[in-house]
Amino acid sequence: MNSYERFCFALFGKRAKRKKDNYLSLRTDMIRARMKIPFEVYISTAYFSSIVAGIMAALFFSLITYLLRLPEIIVYKGNVPDIIIEMSKYSLIIGTVVVLVLSLIVIGGMTYSIFLIYPGIMAGERRRNIDSTLPYAINYITAMSTAGITPAEVFRLLGDSEIYGESAIEARYITREVDVFGKDLLDALRLAGQYTPSNRMRDFLQGAIASISSGSNLTEYFRNKSEQYMRENRQEQKAFLETLGLISESYVTALVAGTLFLIILQSIMSTISSNSSPMFLYAVIYGIIPMGSIMFVILIDAMTPEM
Repeated sequence: MNSYERFCFALFGKRAKRKKDNYLSLRTDMIRARMKIPFEVYISTAYFSSIVAGIMAALFFSLITYLLRLPEIIVYKGNVPDIIIEMSKYSLIIGTVVVLVLSLIVIGGMTYSIFLIYPGIMAGERRRNIDSTLPYAINYITAMSTAGITPAEVFRLLGDSEIYGESAIEARYITREVDVFGKDLLDALRLAGQYTPSNRMRDFLQGAIASISSGSNLTEYFRNKSEQYMRENRQEQKAFLETLGLISESYVTALVAGTLFLIILQSIMSTISSNSSPMFLYAVIYGIIPMGSIMFVILIDAMTPEM
């Protein structure tokens, strides 16, 4: 914990402990994300940060509203109730208070929501990394097991390797349960399988538990799982390439041919109607094309599997 987190825990630690049972999914996501910060400290930091962000945003937006006198810009037309006319004399104060309250609620709530969903996002990122590196990690495990190394030592060696990403981190936690907390390998595998964010890893660990418990050939199990996951990876890569081809065709159709058609059409219409206003062209060139390209980049980045 840093000094800021210790300060937040000192303020809201007792409240966070009382609310512990209300955040079961958040606690699970934090474990799956392998976050090192304790739950009580994290939720205390969320409380305090939300309050601070809400207050700062409320002061900023209300100050801007008051200095620019934005509420006085509102003009009433037609028949309006007398009470509205009377309240319009105090529109600056009322508008500033409304902006202050809304900013406090909205920004504070958004900050708190970000804290709640962040562990789930991190767990999802770990899941993607585990799924992509697991076939190669199992290949490594298979080679070690073929050499006659015990299962506990196999997972210890995998955890010491840095090239297998989050799969190695999961193996490191299995080794920690055995070496630090004194659990046997089956209990450590069962606990790791319970809290891993990857369904592939969970399936692999459960199969390893069954193989060890039944006394079957563990090396052969590792080899079969490696082939299975490598085959699934190839299928996923093929499906991704097909989807990528569809997205590229959509990009060419929508943002290349489509915008070119709009520009030509607007130019012809402007010539026919003698309207030389270039606002529509500006919107297409400086708005639609850049924003559309950014959206496609974000979409492709989100869909791209870990390599």
